[in-house]
Amino acid sequence: MLCCTAVPYGIRIFAKGPDLFLRRRVPEKGPLKAAVIGAGAFGRHHSTKYRALAEAGQNVELFAIADPSADVRRAAPPGVLAVADWRELLGKVDLVSICSPAVTHAEIVRAFLNAGAHVLVEKPIATTIEEANDLVALAAKTGLVLTVGHQERFVFARTGLLDQAETPLEIQCWRRGPWTGRGDDVSAVLDLMIHDLDLVHTLVDSPALDVQARGITQYGPHADEVSAILTFANGTVARLDTSRIAETRKRGLRAVYADGVIEIDFLTRAVTNTTPRPLAALEMGDPLGESVASFVTAVAGGAAPLVLAEQARLALATAIRIDEAVEAAMPAVRPAAHGRAVA
Repeated sequence: MLCCTAVPYGIRIFAKGPDLFLRRRVPEKGPLKAAVIGAGAFGRHHSTKYRALAEAGQNVELFAIADPSADVRRAAPPGVLAVADWRELLGKVDLVSICSPAVTHAEIVRAFLNAGAHVLVEKPIATTIEEANDLVALAAKTGLVLTVGHQERFVFARTGLLDQAETPLEIQCWRRGPWTGRGDDVSAVLDLMIHDLDLVHTLVDSPALDVQARGITQYGPHADEVSAILTFANGTVARLDTSRIAETRKRGLRAVYADGVIEIDFLTRAVTNTTPRPLAALEMGDPLGESVASFVTAVAGGAAPLVLAEQARLALATAIRIDEAVEAAMPAVRPAAHGRAVA
């Protein structure tokens, strides 16, 4: 039995009783059919990557996009189906990129997994740990690929930083930039810092025991600038600074090891390495293209994607703890957009 409610990106579907599996697409001859859900600024980039793979001879085609904006749908590439309601694509595609607002991720991922489609969802995987747990379990149950768009993992993988056996004693990450208005349905932690949390957890194989954080809002109600300190069970300390309201852009990482320091400036691409272990130059390459290509390869050949859903869940869990710490430290009444007060 189903009941539905309208939402900005389609219809909310509720299953009653046992897990409900919607129409599962019957395999057909020809290329894998891909769709992009949420085809705005970032979704358009996903569409471009799928088309580039097809032009390069990969067994995939951009079959459809879904977006509530008529202007976005009119801008769809020729021959690509454009629909307002993503639900129209359930059972009709083999794989999807989900680039809709973060608060819609869990619902849409769940629906496409239930419909038999493999999923690449932009970060964060969801906005609650309960949702993330549900999605990880569903992907395992269905045997489908579920990966998350932590694209910077591909950049770091090329440097060799992720291959180092040594664990840093201390990590600093800074990610600051001016306001763009994008991603404001969640805090700067879930919007931006979560990239750094994914990297920190990749470098430190140890649980975070203590989380301290503070933040400020400018465009409210979510924190637009956050500083956090994480203390891990193995003794590593990570300090993260994220802002989407800074005057200038800054992006970097500094990892302190027992035998030296590695520091990377993402804007100048300068790499400083005083450890005895070699590190390749920072080549930004095309991390989104690599992410989409890795996803398609995993779908076609059964290989595990670089970013596992379980890893994305771990980054989300820490992000939520930081958000909770920020909220606890904020005043009961604080400024919001246009000077209004937010209780």
